Amino acid sequence: MESPVRSIAVAIDGSDHGTAALGWAIDLARRYAARLTVVAVAPLNPGLMMPNEPMLPPLLPESTVPQYRQLVDAAVQRAQAAGLGAVDGVCEEGVIADEILDFLEHHPVDLLVVGSRGLSAAKRILLGSVSTALVTRAPCPVLVVRPPPTKHSS
Repeated sequence: MESPVRSIAVAIDGSDHGTAALGWAIDLARRYAARLTVVAVAPLNPGLMMPNEPMLPPLLPESTVPQYRQLVDAAVQRAQAAGLGAVDGVCEEGVIADEILDFLEHHPVDLLVVGSRGLSAAKRILLGSVSTALVTRAPCPVLVVRPPPTKHSS
């Protein structure tokens, strides 16, 4: 019987949660002999201008694309060191959930692996949740990797 998982994408962002998701994705890609694509999205840094400010172009912060490209390259190297041969990486810039969904639309995969930031309900309402958007809108199954529970000492 052919494996139901032939291609996996993993979204990383340099956080501990993203690193955990990468570990899961590498393990699953090894188990299923699946192709792995590492995806990172450098968030846009829009210049903000108040309505009463003069019409001068705002100073835009430097792009974070080079930093995210380095994250992707390091993740690809980690996957290759773990024995994966079919692995590549993609770095985009934009609205994180939208860019990942656009990637999935143009490069269908059998599974998407993402980390969970574990935002509280209030923060999720205010800030939004990339993992929630992906679970809701992705055209494939999504594995959300949660951080391990913290141990309480007694």
